[in-house]
Amino acid sequence: MNLLEDLQWRGIIYQQTDEEGLKDTLKKEMISLYCGMDPTGDSMHIGHLLPFLTLRRFQNAGHRPIVLVGGATGLIGDPKATEERTLQTLEKVQENVEGLTKQLRTIFDFEGENGATLVNNYDWTSEMSVVTFLRDYGKHVGINYMLGKDTIAKRLETGISFTEFTYTILQGMDFKHLYEDHQCKLQIGGSDQWGNITTGLELIRKMVGEGSKAYGMTIPLVTKADGTKFGKTEGGAIWLDAEKTSPYEFYQFWINTADADVIKYMKYFTFLSREEIEVLEQSVETEAHLRKAQKALAEEMTKLIHGEAALIQAIKITEALFSGEIKELTAAEIKEGFKDVPTYKHASADETTIVDLLVAAKISPSKRQAREDVSNGAIYINGERMTSLDYVLGENDRIEGQFTVIRRGKKKYTLIKY
Repeated sequence: MNLLEDLQWRGIIYQQTDEEGLKDTLKKEMISLYCGMDPTGDSMHIGHLLPFLTLRRFQNAGHRPIVLVGGATGLIGDPKATEERTLQTLEKVQENVEGLTKQLRTIFDFEGENGATLVNNYDWTSEMSVVTFLRDYGKHVGINYMLGKDTIAKRLETGISFTEFTYTILQGMDFKHLYEDHQCKLQIGGSDQWGNITTGLELIRKMVGEGSKAYGMTIPLVTKADGTKFGKTEGGAIWLDAEKTSPYEFYQFWINTADADVIKYMKYFTFLSREEIEVLEQSVETEAHLRKAQKALAEEMTKLIHGEAALIQAIKITEALFSGEIKELTAAEIKEGFKDVPTYKHASADETTIVDLLVAAKISPSKRQAREDVSNGAIYINGERMTSLDYVLGENDRIEGQFTVIRRGKKKYTLIKY
């Protein structure tokens, strides 16, 4: 199975500008191709991943990836469907470029004959004058052509600034520049980038020549089987930045994937082979309770983005919480694993009985209920059942002097901080 056949099997190809032309080109040569993103924030989230992972598949097949961060286009902003974007300062955009660049370096191999090249379109756009832009580029893109773009057409009723109106030309300039300077023959992007990709091809055709060979490909929008938005949780987006979404939370997102979605996501996001995925697909059908596919997906994604050490830690936290062996965790792991549970700050000098602590931390609603909870064996301190009503918490109950984890029943955790 060749690369394009594998992409089709994985469901990754949505649109192509010239399917047969690209197929023939890939049979004859290794090409340079690119995918880009604007630095609208200082971190990617998992909704950004699929086009770049597709670019990495091309690299794995021997092609040369060009990874573009839009320091120039990020100052303008790709038109949103409903409203104008708020313009960011040059300093903020450059700060975002640095954050995204660091993350993109974890996805691609930058060494060897087909090592990835990282570029910033600010480098070839910032010195261009308005007159040069209008004469050399604006002259080749008709108003009627631009009005035919979905992103522009959707904004005509609510209004669109000239700045965002011209965004598609700026991105088209990128493709033309990379075609000439890096022999880049293919741009890939999300399905919403189709109009910008074809603008680039239009500029290449008109400015480089009718015989030029360049192609565009888009990736489908990732959806969930239940119709809800992929990559969102109650806590918000799932970020690649470990400070925004910890490796444990990242791991948990993937391991909680529904059976109806897990094989699709494995095809989209992992580099497991067709044979490996089909074995896991059989497991979903015959032994879904083992969640082998979810575990494989979570492990592959966490290792890819955060590395082996972070994956090991995420698994350790997960297993400790499942087994109740809380004392096996470090304070740092406690902080990560219990990030979203209720927290009670306790004065470190105070000696408190378990009953008083349960009431003070609002784990039990009253002293009577607290006594019942303890007597009935429903209370656990750092994973160990506590049945003594007179028990006073001390230094031995504080993990590295910082935390005590109280559990009421099977799942209700509270973190006591000192």
